[in-house]
Amino acid sequence: EVQLVESGGGLVQPGGSLRLSCAASGFTFSSYAMTWFRQAPGKGLEWVSIINSGGSTTYADSVKGRFTISRDNAKNTLYLQMNSLKPEDTALYYCAKYRGPLVLVRTRDRYDYWGQGTQVTVSS
Repeated sequence: EVQLVESGGGLVQPGGSLRLSCAASGFTFSSYAMTWFRQAPGKGLEWVSIINSGGSTTYADSVKGRFTISRDNAKNTLYLQMNSLKPEDTALYYCAKYRGPLVLVRTRDRYDYWGQGTQVTVSS
């Protein structure tokens, strides 16, 4: 059974940092691209960052230079280091497994498993 379990969210002041983790099980983690998404209250789902199976990464413009995605294939874990957090980063953050090793099309139907989400709140 495939499982994705996020952790690491919380309340942080503007300018602060958090590191999110996504523990994966039930599939060959190293063979698949992974993505972090987020959904703010009253808004749609937004992709945040992608890491392909080979380690190449892509970031949304809104987080470029502040967030870093990484993966530890030995631990079957995906990470998102978030620095210089802003109130607009407040959202429920999800990790998702792509259907292949390289993200070509970022549509929701190309992701077959999602975690339950971890809440990040940036507020003073």
